[in-house]
Amino acid sequence: MSGIPLKAYYGPDDLPEDATALAPPGEVPYVRGAHRLGYRSKPWRIFQLSGYGNPEDEAERIRYLLAKGGTGFIMEHDRMTADNLYDVDHPEVVARREDVGISGAVIMSANDCALALEGIDQGIHYAHAGGGVAQHAPFAMAAYWTVALRRGLRLDQLQGTGQADFFLTYIGCPPLHQIPPAAALKINCDIVEFCEQHVPRWVPISMAGYNGADSGLNAYQELAAVFACNIAHLDEVQRRGTVPLEKLAYALGGVSFRMAMDFFEDICKIRAARRMWHDILRNRYGITDERALRLRIHIVTAGSAMTYQEPINNIVRGTAMGLSAVLAGVQSMGISAYDEALSVPSEQAHQQSVRAQQILMHETNLTAVVDPLGGSYYVESLTSELEHRAYAFMDEIEQAGGFIASLESGFLHGHASDNQVRLEQMMDEGTRAIVGVNVHTSDHDPFAIDGFQGSIDAWEKGMERLARHRAERDHSRAMKALEQLDLTCRAGGNVMEAVMSAVGDDVTVGEVGEIFRTVYGSWKFPVNF
Repeated sequence: MSGIPLKAYYGPDDLPEDATALAPPGEVPYVRGAHRLGYRSKPWRIFQLSGYGNPEDEAERIRYLLAKGGTGFIMEHDRMTADNLYDVDHPEVVARREDVGISGAVIMSANDCALALEGIDQGIHYAHAGGGVAQHAPFAMAAYWTVALRRGLRLDQLQGTGQADFFLTYIGCPPLHQIPPAAALKINCDIVEFCEQHVPRWVPISMAGYNGADSGLNAYQELAAVFACNIAHLDEVQRRGTVPLEKLAYALGGVSFRMAMDFFEDICKIRAARRMWHDILRNRYGITDERALRLRIHIVTAGSAMTYQEPINNIVRGTAMGLSAVLAGVQSMGISAYDEALSVPSEQAHQQSVRAQQILMHETNLTAVVDPLGGSYYVESLTSELEHRAYAFMDEIEQAGGFIASLESGFLHGHASDNQVRLEQMMDEGTRAIVGVNVHTSDHDPFAIDGFQGSIDAWEKGMERLARHRAERDHSRAMKALEQLDLTCRAGGNVMEAVMSAVGDDVTVGEVGEIFRTVYGSWKFPVNF
């Protein structure tokens, strides 16, 4: 889908110069895999996104996925409230109350988060606490960590990952109220510092190339944007001098990419990513710690590839994308559910996503050999070509002023939207075939399914919990915590530390949002067409 010209067949003359000298898996530059024995030593993590409706619904679904074989869980907060940092009584939410809870659970406080984690042992499970959007990440992680502390756990016991991604809302789906990218970069670096001091087993941030790709960036642009973003974080924390560089590199070395339907291109993208991360750290920063040089990769299969027409076909699509991830040697995976285009997953669809991974893991013998495609003339050639194009696009980002400037100017959004338009035109013209959509269509679908209908009372229940929370908390203590958060934001102090304290004093997500909007302002999305 990147438009890279492909030959009908490949031979020895197509091998890049370094291909014949590829090191074995587990050795630098890790193009063939991060670990020598691959899945023989450690299978990938089955890591599915979950959440809808009320916090109790989230807890029920997480427990369900873990019981079916999930080896970690990803919390999804309601997009209406979380992305904008609103409580449910905000006028924008009230006006669209019927949308609340459709795309995640309504979690406005640490008490709500405790309900969403009922019956789930934070001490043993690897978690993504939510906070996919940069401005929401401090609250989401603070709520999760506060619940753990109230349960008697220590922060240094917790394992999991943050995200605080720039691509979802600064390129793809901008909310009405969002802090500027430069402020988000500052807060992300605060998160890195906080985790280094207090939550050392937690990946503080994880750039989600997935969100950039599903917003329109092609494979090599996705690579370039993720690493340009990581470079911006590396440079800022290095400037501060607060975290040892090799620890910082390890913290930033857990990333997320998208696997889509261009099977070999995405396999080669993952292989190229490992080599690029190694080379960037070694050549640009002089880092030699092998633990830091190993890129750790989570993938999500493309939700945009799932169709609402003949949705049962999406089982094949999800499995094909999952297969490409296994062949690429990723560490963690979530397969989008077959009802993705209709709704959040039903229990049946969620189970099928887990089962697809388990079938790939246990029934196919795929885990026996690391990088089985290594040495293929085609695969090595395409890996090298994607890498070269990614570096060239990174140069374009640098020429645009760097990663933050490329967001502020609309440079990245322009490329993403151009690609989206091109792909849509290809579908209209029939040069991009989607089975059941523009080719091999049917007037009657014998496997038609209804979208999952979650809780319809998420807004009403949220209003009840919010009123009860405000009435029962120590109001004076919460207001003092908000004052301290405001002072910290204005003084340039560590925002993550202040949010953690505020959430512990029962401040809500909407109250955090009011401080952020007042201090940092709301970013105007640069629409370029």
